[in-house]
Amino acid sequence: MTIHDLTVISAVDGSALPKKPFTGRHLIDGQWRDSLDGATFVRRSPAHGTLVSVSAKGGSEDVEAAVAAARRRFDDGRWPFSSGKKRASLLTRVADLIDRERERIALVETLESGKPISQARAEIEGAADLWRYAAALARTVHGDSHNSLGQDILGFVLKEPVGVVSIITPWNFPFLIVSQKLPFALAAGCTAVIKPSELTPSTTVILGELLLEAGLPDGVVNIVLGYGEPVGAGLTTHADVDMVSFTGSTGVGKSIAASAAATLKKVSLELGGKNPQVVFPDADLDSAIDAIVFGVYFNAGECCNSGSRIIVHKDIAQEVVERVVALSKKVPFGDPLHPETRVGAIISPEHCRKIDGYVKSAASGGAAIHLGGGELAVPGLSGQFYQPTVVSDVTGDMAIAREEVFGPVLSVLTFDTPDEALGLANASSYGLSAGVWSENVHTCLEFARKVKAGTVWTNTWMDGFAELPFGGFRESGQGRELGRYGLEEFLEVKTLQMRLGQSRELWLNSR
Repeated sequence: MTIHDLTVISAVDGSALPKKPFTGRHLIDGQWRDSLDGATFVRRSPAHGTLVSVSAKGGSEDVEAAVAAARRRFDDGRWPFSSGKKRASLLTRVADLIDRERERIALVETLESGKPISQARAEIEGAADLWRYAAALARTVHGDSHNSLGQDILGFVLKEPVGVVSIITPWNFPFLIVSQKLPFALAAGCTAVIKPSELTPSTTVILGELLLEAGLPDGVVNIVLGYGEPVGAGLTTHADVDMVSFTGSTGVGKSIAASAAATLKKVSLELGGKNPQVVFPDADLDSAIDAIVFGVYFNAGECCNSGSRIIVHKDIAQEVVERVVALSKKVPFGDPLHPETRVGAIISPEHCRKIDGYVKSAASGGAAIHLGGGELAVPGLSGQFYQPTVVSDVTGDMAIAREEVFGPVLSVLTFDTPDEALGLANASSYGLSAGVWSENVHTCLEFARKVKAGTVWTNTWMDGFAELPFGGFRESGQGRELGRYGLEEFLEVKTLQMRLGQSRELWLNSR
């Protein structure tokens, strides 16, 4: 395929690139620190190849110091027993500061992740909204009372913060995902240690700056930069950590659950997905085609909610494929700093090769590639990009139909009957999200009731609201984020029974 077949946006004026790299350090007990051994690591822009950041490379000593700070701050009781009003006020101040720094955060995130600048701005705006929503929840934490246990007994169910939380975030939505976790943990009264991805550490450091400016007490939130070993491993096994909240791959999630089992920590996991959209013959195809294209190319497909496989009725399959291919050619791929770009760079050369491997394997197995199927060269840029890719004649046994490609690659399967469509949708080991397209509400409702997914969209795709919980079935994880359920994840339930007066009957009467 030649570049003229696609909509490609070349490099903008290099003046938008930083003149010097962002410097990231650990935040421990309210202080910015270098690693004890002075070690650092660097991140280059996946689109431009330029040096973006130089960050402290954490070790076991940094993990120990951060966990100790979070433990001390939780155990002294001043944060967990502070009023909901006080915590809400602080979270609201953080939201205001995020709004103030939106352009700076978006630029750094675009440079480190390769996502389009317009998308990054929208995500930072959405993150601020999550902080405000969590602030509102902070004043609603309450338990229950029982006064029907007898005239001399009162029972109470208390909600208390779980304790010290390790928060480990991925590279695809670094600022948004930490904002799906941290403000809810803080609203509950927890303290935290955060490890962002080594590929996108800098916006989490900026968040740390804003937390301090907002007046967060020292040690309530700590940040340790670095790699899964030893930083991530230390945060999942440390005896003084009460809970781990992780977003990332299913494989890593399984290893975290296994390592956390040694100390029986609470574990919340938001993992991968192989999310189906089922398209029935009576669907509004104009809307469905647009949503399919959006679902597979948003964030270059590097999204756990990617609509990476569609299951289309055979009567309309050819038309759907042709229209998806035609619309895909119009999607602007290219320089993420250009305001018109919709799809930017792939996070790393290694990941680009992984994406291509899935496509090549499907082709060798008999699948048809209608569009793309290889890396994309963008004039003026040295980074890694992948073409919009549409693959049909996919069978259920192919890796591209079962595994998370995490790239701008759409797999097309077909069906004859609703039961067959449901069977294909549920054939994956994942269960994060699913969608159904039909003008018949009964068709949509029946599918939604029977599909194994934590979120189901009908006649839309990837709408999201702070009020609604998010999480998956099966190998897509455990626990929920957002909504009231997102707050509940960070709370423990305690039963308090109070006997009034001297009314307890003696078990052994020694008189």
